[in-house]
Amino acid sequence: MVKGMQERLKWLLDDKLDLIKNKVILIIGLGGVGSYALETLARTYFNKLIIVDNDKVDITNLNRQLMTNFDNIGYFKTDVWENRIKKINPSCEVIKITEYITKDNLDILFKNKVDYVIDACDTIETKKEIIKYCLNNKIKFISSLGMANRIDASKIKFSYLDKTAYDPLAKKLRLLIKKENIKEKIPVIYSEEKPLKSNRLGSIAHVVATAGLLCTNYVINDILKGDSHE
Repeated sequence: MVKGMQERLKWLLDDKLDLIKNKVILIIGLGGVGSYALETLARTYFNKLIIVDNDKVDITNLNRQLMTNFDNIGYFKTDVWENRIKKINPSCEVIKITEYITKDNLDILFKNKVDYVIDACDTIETKKEIIKYCLNNKIKFISSLGMANRIDASKIKFSYLDKTAYDPLAKKLRLLIKKENIKEKIPVIYSEEKPLKSNRLGSIAHVVATAGLLCTNYVINDILKGDSHE
């Protein structure tokens, strides 16, 4: 059955599918962006996924988070996702970390070998610490920036943190990175769209979905690019 499920991927990638499947991906934050990134990773049949979130599914998540429905409100997102991943790829090893991540417990993310990190968390201090750790330990990563109060998914793109504009979160993160004297390039997914002015953070599915898909796009194509240089 597994062979049949992967047939169309095999037609596209041939023996490179095994290269992709054997990379270990850590996804931090299973909300709007993280949910779409994780869904596409699961359907690309990675053998091992590490998923991180301390939240439970809430009724307010229904507008944008891929795994949410009225049947799983109140359940931990990591448990919901483990169940969903296993229904897509039963052979996938799913490691759940149902913790709120801070500088003090960041090391629990990296007890297992990690090849790529998708940072879809929404806490700026934690983003900074994830970036620092990945750079210091030469782990490849992609960080998703602010998607709230935006409605034009065509403005979302891959870039580097120092090249971003119109993103209040990116501005704050740049200041933190500067204080840390970090000089390396920081790959990000961000929106060139100016956020709508509001004192509340609204969100919509097609915007966060696009950001999540671009995170997966970065990871998969970086793996394939590395293979072409070997």
